Amino acid sequence: MKTFQIYFCLLISSCLFAQDPWVIEAKKIDPTNYAGVSVGNGMIGVVSSPNPLQTKEIVLAGAYDIHGRGRVSNFLKGFQLMNAFIEVNRHRISAANVRNMSQKLDMKHGTFTSSFDFEDKASVVTTYRSLRHLPFNVMLEIEIHAKEDFQLNTASIMQAPENLKEIKNLHTTITTPEGGLPLLTSVAKSPSGELTVAASNAFLFEEDQPQLIHESWDDNKHLMRFEKSLKKNQTYKFAIVGTLISSAHQEDPLNQAERLTIYAALQGKERLIDFHQKAWEELWATGDIQIEGDPQSQQDIRNMIYHLYSFTRKGTNYSLSPMGLSGLGYNGHVFWDTEVWMFPALLVLQPELAKNMINYRYDRLQAARENAYLHGYKGAKFPWESDHTGEEATPVWALSGPFEHHISGCIGRAAWEYFCVTQDTAWLQEKGYPIIKETADFWLSRVEKEGDEYHIKNVVGADEWAENVDNDAWTNGVVKANLRAATKASKVLNKHIDPQWNIVADGIPILKMKNGVTKEHATYEGENIKQADANLLTYPLYEITEEASILKDVEYYQKRVPEKSTPAMTKSIFATSYARIGKTEKSYEVFLDAYRPNLWGPFRVIMETPGSYNPYFMTAAGGILQTVMMGYGGLRITDDGLVQDEIAIPSQWTSLKLIGIGKENINYINTKKVN
Repeated sequence: MKTFQIYFCLLISSCLFAQDPWVIEAKKIDPTNYAGVSVGNGMIGVVSSPNPLQTKEIVLAGAYDIHGRGRVSNFLKGFQLMNAFIEVNRHRISAANVRNMSQKLDMKHGTFTSSFDFEDKASVVTTYRSLRHLPFNVMLEIEIHAKEDFQLNTASIMQAPENLKEIKNLHTTITTPEGGLPLLTSVAKSPSGELTVAASNAFLFEEDQPQLIHESWDDNKHLMRFEKSLKKNQTYKFAIVGTLISSAHQEDPLNQAERLTIYAALQGKERLIDFHQKAWEELWATGDIQIEGDPQSQQDIRNMIYHLYSFTRKGTNYSLSPMGLSGLGYNGHVFWDTEVWMFPALLVLQPELAKNMINYRYDRLQAARENAYLHGYKGAKFPWESDHTGEEATPVWALSGPFEHHISGCIGRAAWEYFCVTQDTAWLQEKGYPIIKETADFWLSRVEKEGDEYHIKNVVGADEWAENVDNDAWTNGVVKANLRAATKASKVLNKHIDPQWNIVADGIPILKMKNGVTKEHATYEGENIKQADANLLTYPLYEITEEASILKDVEYYQKRVPEKSTPAMTKSIFATSYARIGKTEKSYEVFLDAYRPNLWGPFRVIMETPGSYNPYFMTAAGGILQTVMMGYGGLRITDDGLVQDEIAIPSQWTSLKLIGIGKENINYINTKKVN
């Protein structure tokens, strides 16, 4: 307890310094303690680097190929199309020779800015955007201020990552009303040759275009550069706009990359920035969380929402991997992390963005039917790890692939939740109901009847250290919810109700230990757990509602999660449970402990576990956002829509405002304190 008190005091003291609610700034860059932060538009994620004029990597949603671990698909890294170099009097700027370097993430406007000085000769400011209004376009602004006369030599670099092959580098000039527009373009094949990936970029100048020179360095890299004489106190500005796209998105990615770059370039820099900012302003106006009295928590929560928005996009029918577009973690695959952890937060904040996640599952329903058939079942059995195909993408060595079946219950329940919040009957009829019914039918064929009970045997639980167990608490609980949702959805649509749905749901047991604690599975004997399982029956399932039982469960399992290996979202469930039974101060203590030990500098990037390095762990962020909205905010998803329960906010907070919530964009305000 003493350790936590010291840690807590440090946190409070850090909060005494005003935290900008929208901007996270690093005034000292340490490359040895640096987690890149993402600038994304839901299609392209640009990950920052501690090195000037460089990005760590660029991640393209929806582009998979078989490479990397486990003989299964993985996200492809995209071309590095936003890197550049600057030379001052032929001296190349690098991390080794710059000073006063600082970086900042502007979450309100979706920008990442770096500034630094090169000797006493120049100061430079760069700003990246993954353009919110254009799915496949990114832009880099560069501003150079001369502190003395010098010769500037600068270049836009196009570089292929190591996973691409058969690379072709092109350089063409397009005739426009303003003159020639030179394009720097590359195209390549994915490791298997199945996909084509293409990128193109072009300079945007505020004054006359200088002479541009194309240079090919090797098969993996080429560039376009220019020279210019700058006078002392002169400020010179230009930009680079580019496109990254693959044949997973368009049949003709090479030509589309160039077309989209031309389109963006001829919009002009100011129009691109204006449309980009308006798109971000619209998101924040219709989905935000405002915390008064706790500046650091406000900034952290905004950071979580920002990344959730950065990794999603309307109209894509793409879902989210645990790391979103921050890297290739978990191969970019889609797990239960989506439906249980990220989806509810996004559903409440931005229902139209959340719709992508369920439509993603609908688009792969046939693959889920085939998966059930392969395993001797009926209905639809969704894979534990899903990619573009919807087939099982879990590495063969992981038992979660064949046995972690609760994912199908998670998906069926999430489809019903989407209808509950939106009351979109047309969507339910077309897409939601087939998901709900066929996952329910899978469970009818999956359960084993013993007397009056229906058992679910031989599964991997949500606690993945519990392999091949019977009657796992979370699995049984979410199956009950899935089956009941099938009955409810049938009533809404006046469809036939299979009586077995309710009969089986009522007959699935939730096991208890002698002390009254919910038993994680049939052979559980009090051992440590990897992550929340039985506690999920309290929230989000509301299967256990009696306060004494909730408290008993959370106090019991809280002692059984190892501090260094528990994924961050587990403690958010403890925090939510404490909040909903009125133990707000205990909840706030756990709320802080759920994510702050997992933060990595300098931009407070959440890792999966303390000391791990696998950013940005969007699963944890989704859990924390649910603690704020469904815990302290009191929101609850019911069959008839969102309601707000009376729950106290932490004493450290003056008020909690949930802005633009649900389909009707309602503002919910909570100022209730513990009596």
